[in-house]
Amino acid sequence: MTDKISTCDICDDFPDVARPLPPIFTDFGGKMAFHGSIRTVKCFEDNSKVKAVLATPGNGAVLIVDGGGSLRRSLVGGNVAASAAANGWAGIIVFGAVRDKLELEAT
Repeated sequence: MTDKISTCDICDDFPDVARPLPPIFTDFGGKMAFHGSIRTVKCFEDNSKVKAVLATPGNGAVLIVDGGGSLRRSLVGGNVAASAAANGWAGIIVFGAVRDKLELEAT
């Protein structure tokens, strides 16, 4: 059994609920792929909710951060990503700005 499942196969198997994200996202992390149950945070130019959630046990979950696409304030950086990794989060998807690219790559 493999841990890798292609996006195409997921979309084929679950056409009513699964679809790929638009190509507006960039990979900054150390993992090329991740999966897990989804948790969400909605915030705008304030990452306090993001920090609070990622400071709790993630148990392999993925955090989706809806920052409204704003690029004026960073929502995730090296310190926040390190907290997420230490607390067992599988990954983070951010619709907004991130910082500390080199630190994110190492996390």
